Amino acid sequence: MDPLDAFWHLVNFPLPALGVGMMAAAAAKLLWRRELAGTPWLRLAGWASAAGVAALLAGLAFFGRDGKMATYALLVLAAAVALWWAGFARRS
Repeated sequence: MDPLDAFWHLVNFPLPALGVGMMAAAAAKLLWRRELAGTPWLRLAGWASAAGVAALLAGLAFFGRDGKMATYALLVLAAAVALWWAGFARRS
């Protein structure tokens, strides 16, 4: 693998987590409009994306390679838990 391929591989690694985090935050803001009115979309998307990246890294460490379906299932679960935590559990 040459340096350009390595660069693109590293840049594209977190993109599934970022995409799922942004789409899940938008869906949560639409579904729970009243409950999440005081929570900014960027906070929800940030927490969900960060949890997704952590899930991808955990899958990479556990399986030794990326792209496993179990890792993507963990990504969705991590994003859902992070959205719940950032949107509902952190309220004072």
